[in-house]
Amino acid sequence: MTALRKTAVALISDAAPFVIRAERASDVVAREALLDACFGLNRHTRTCQRLRDGSAPAEGLAFSVVRQGRLIGTVRLWHVSAGGNPALVLGPLAVDASYRELGIGAALMNHALAAAKARGHGAVILLGDAPYYARFGFSALKTGELSLPGPFERDRLLGIELREGALDDAWGVIAPLGAAAPLGNLRPARRTRKSAPRAA
Repeated sequence: MTALRKTAVALISDAAPFVIRAERASDVVAREALLDACFGLNRHTRTCQRLRDGSAPAEGLAFSVVRQGRLIGTVRLWHVSAGGNPALVLGPLAVDASYRELGIGAALMNHALAAAKARGHGAVILLGDAPYYARFGFSALKTGELSLPGPFERDRLLGIELREGALDDAWGVIAPLGAAAPLGNLRPARRTRKSAPRAA
């Protein structure tokens, strides 16, 4: 009987191999390295980055995934004006390639959306693959009249309402709305690399 109980405890421990927690200042170096690895060194030139440059993430909406003391996932949400409607833009969401089979991306997305809703936010917008993000409730139903401050693919601009009607009549250019980032958090633009993968 004792041996069986010990086995059950081990299985439970293996079933939860990572922890989602609030991002810490000590995560910065590891987070930046993870984002470079996932999206390439030219990620700072992407259109959605224009919504984040110089801004701090929305309060309480920056998360890290940690496994055995190592940062293996990250996501942040940022205040924006969606054609006059207050909203959040999500991204980038990144997971270390070695751990993508653990369901971390889905867990991180669900955690971020629940936290945004709990804080009273009405809508979240992102630029991503519709088939992947549809399972979380994202669609292009209310983003058709919105645009980004740079080139983007129309079918990848997606939104979800956390409060009914939050994106009603939303139109125009999505613009940053958040507080300025502390000076220590501003990073200079990095050199680009042509072979880097696409990123939101």
